[in-house]
Amino acid sequence: MHGFPGMIGSIDCMHWEWKSCPMAWKAQYAGRSKNATLILEAVADQDLWIWHAFFGIPGSCNDLNVLYRSPVFDDVLKGRAPPISFMVNDHEYNIGYYLTDSIYPNWATFIQGITYPQLQNDKSFADKQAAAWKDVERAFGVLQARFAILRQPSLAFDEDILSDTMKACIIMHNMIVEDERHNYTRAEVLRRSYEEDRPQLHRVSSGPSTSATVNNNEPFEFDVGRPPNVDFDTYIQRRITLRDSQTHFSLKDDLVEHIWQKYGRTNE
Repeated sequence: MHGFPGMIGSIDCMHWEWKSCPMAWKAQYAGRSKNATLILEAVADQDLWIWHAFFGIPGSCNDLNVLYRSPVFDDVLKGRAPPISFMVNDHEYNIGYYLTDSIYPNWATFIQGITYPQLQNDKSFADKQAAAWKDVERAFGVLQARFAILRQPSLAFDEDILSDTMKACIIMHNMIVEDERHNYTRAEVLRRSYEEDRPQLHRVSSGPSTSATVNNNEPFEFDVGRPPNVDFDTYIQRRITLRDSQTHFSLKDDLVEHIWQKYGRTNE
């Protein structure tokens, strides 16, 4: 266990090169590598199960551009998400969070690392957060290792074909994870199986059209971006709660102390 109570998973973005991108669109889809890419935003846990996938934003976007178009919080905003309650450092919190890198905003639902830790407890937290956040990058690596089509630049011309290909690979990946879950502990065996074939990850940001949320109890569903069918005041209040920076800093401070009490002192 990573020791982060209330954590839903790790979130990040991966780029898939689009070799057959129409020349008229290339500037829009060109990322840092100057090649046209499409972005996959995903949430993964320690077992490499991909809980959320949002694909299709042009590669010129960054992670924030992807986030503001992503449906990752739609279930919460629509009131469909299960209730969450957990204690950290004797304080109670009622909203889950994702581990992220430093580009993400200081919302109650995001916990970044500490870029330049000065104190021992900050360093202990930064090390643990970085190790836990790497779960999503490992999921990207295993996904690419399993499906050669995702390792190579795509030759398809149609964005819908690319989207269907990515979704199919993610569905099959989760089926394999579910089937092999009893054979390994926290994905270590699975990771070693694919480590030699793991490609270099291309991380950037963004993605448009469709999205998908996966879980064990419900069918694979796609969100087409319709506005939530909830009371407007309730929707706004939930949105404010998700983006509350005061809760973010309070939770982060409590997590720093929690990690230090649980792991840091044993390393002194």
